[in-house]
Amino acid sequence: MTLETVAPRSQPSQLPVVCSWIAGTWRETGQVREHLNPARPGVAVARVVSGTRDLVIEARACAQQASLAWRRESAQARGDVLRRAAAKIRECAADLAMAVASEEGKTLAEARGEAERSAQIFEYFAGQVAYEPDGATFAPAATPDLLFARRVPVGVVAAITPWNFPLAIPAWKLAPALGYGNAVLWKPADLVPLSSRMLMEAVLAAGVPTGVLQLIVGSGRELGPELVGVPGVDAVTFTGSTEVGRSLMLAAATTGQRLQLELGGKNAAIVLQDADLDNAVEMVARGAFLSAGQKCTATSRVIVEDPIYDEFVSRFVARADAMTVGDPVQPGSDIGPLSSEANAQAVRNAIATGEKEGRRLTLRDPEDVPDGAFVAPVVLADLVPDSDLVRNEIFGPVAIVIRAADADDALRIANDSPFGLTAGVHTRSLTQALRFSEELRVGMVKINQETPGNAVHVPFGGTGASGFGPNEQGKAAVEFFTEWKTTYLNQI
Repeated sequence: MTLETVAPRSQPSQLPVVCSWIAGTWRETGQVREHLNPARPGVAVARVVSGTRDLVIEARACAQQASLAWRRESAQARGDVLRRAAAKIRECAADLAMAVASEEGKTLAEARGEAERSAQIFEYFAGQVAYEPDGATFAPAATPDLLFARRVPVGVVAAITPWNFPLAIPAWKLAPALGYGNAVLWKPADLVPLSSRMLMEAVLAAGVPTGVLQLIVGSGRELGPELVGVPGVDAVTFTGSTEVGRSLMLAAATTGQRLQLELGGKNAAIVLQDADLDNAVEMVARGAFLSAGQKCTATSRVIVEDPIYDEFVSRFVARADAMTVGDPVQPGSDIGPLSSEANAQAVRNAIATGEKEGRRLTLRDPEDVPDGAFVAPVVLADLVPDSDLVRNEIFGPVAIVIRAADADDALRIANDSPFGLTAGVHTRSLTQALRFSEELRVGMVKINQETPGNAVHVPFGGTGASGFGPNEQGKAAVEFFTEWKTTYLNQI
C-alpha cells in the first residue's frame, strides 16, 4: 500500500472510490491514496479518500441524535433490518469475496466462505434480538406492585475492526450493536477499504436509518482519538493487536467508556501420542497456514508428545511443503499473499531470526514464491522457550514445533504464555480431551479440529493478554451492547 497522497496511477474512472459515509452522504473530499493488491505489485484496487477529525466529530453528533429514534424502534423492526442485511450480503457475496481476495489476499474460496458467514451472523442476531427475552420480573421486595428489569441500548458504539476478517468481524460487531438499538460508528482497518465499503452498502440497503450506521475511513492513529476517550461515544468494541488494545484501555478510562477487546494470540495445538496423525497433521496445517497464518486464532505453537514427535513433524513438514502458494483468485491456490508487503517483510524477518536461533525444517525457500507479498509456509524447531518468536505473535504462515515429554509437560508448555485465546488438542482419549478442556487457560478449546473457526451462536473471546471485557457473539453479545435498567412500579 502506498501511504502518501498521490495522483492515482490508474485512471480514476476505472477504480472504485472508498470514502466515509457520514450523516447520510459519501464524503469524497480529503487526502487520496491508492490501495494496492498485495498479490500484484503496483496494481491498485481502489482510490481511498481519508476522513478527518472534523468528520468524526460530525458523525458523533449525528449518531447521538439518530440513536434516540432507533432505540425506540421495536425489536422486531430492528431484527427485520438485520434479516434484510443478510439477504443483501448474499446477493453480492461473489463481489465481496473478490474484493477481499484482491485487497487482503485471502483465497477466493476462503473469502466466499467469510461472506456467507457474515450473512449467517446477521441472520442469527435478527432472531436473537427480536424473539429472546430482554429482561425479567422479580417478586416485589416491599411495597411496589411491579418490579422488573430490562436490557436497554448503551447508546453510541464505536466499532474498530481489523483487516484479517474484513467481513465476519464487522458483522459480529455491527449486527448485535444495531439489533439491540445502538447507533454505530464503524472504523475499519486501512488495509480493507473496498470490502468495507461494499459491506456498508449492503447493510445500508437493508433500511438502516440515516445516522444509525456511519463509516469512518482513515488512519486509526489519527482518527482514533475522536472515538476513544471522548464524550458522545458510550462504548468501544475493538479487535486488533494487544499493544493497541492496551492503549485503548488507558484512553477509555478517562471517560469511563465501556470497552470490549479481542486481541492477539499465541495459540497452541497439542498433539498427544494417541492422536489420529492423519487428522492431526491436516488440522494443524490448516490452522497454521491457511489465510497465510493471518488469524488471531491461527496455530502458532505445535506441542507434540515425545513418542510421536519425529513421525508427526516429518508428516507435518511434508504437508507444509506441499501447500500451493499463489494468486488468491486462481483455482488451486491454498495460500495467498500476506495483506501487505510490509507485513510480509516482517514475517520474513521473523523467519530469518528463527533460522539463527533454531532450525527451519521445511525444505522450500520461504521466498521461493511469486512476486508480491507472498511467504511460503515455514516450520521452525529447537527454539528456546523464552524466544520472542515462541512468546509473541508472528502473524504469518509460521509454525513452531515443540517437543513435550508427556501430556503434563504439554499442558505446562501450552499454558506458559501471556495469551489465552484458543488451543487445539488432538487425542482419541475422551478423558484427556475433557482434562485439557478444563485446564487450558484459553477462551476456546478445539478437540481434533483446527484452532481457527467458531460458530455464530456461541461466546467468543480470550483470557490474559488475548481479551478484555465481555465476550462477543451468541447470547453473550447482549452483555456488552446493552445495560440493565430496573423499574420499581407502584400503582397509585
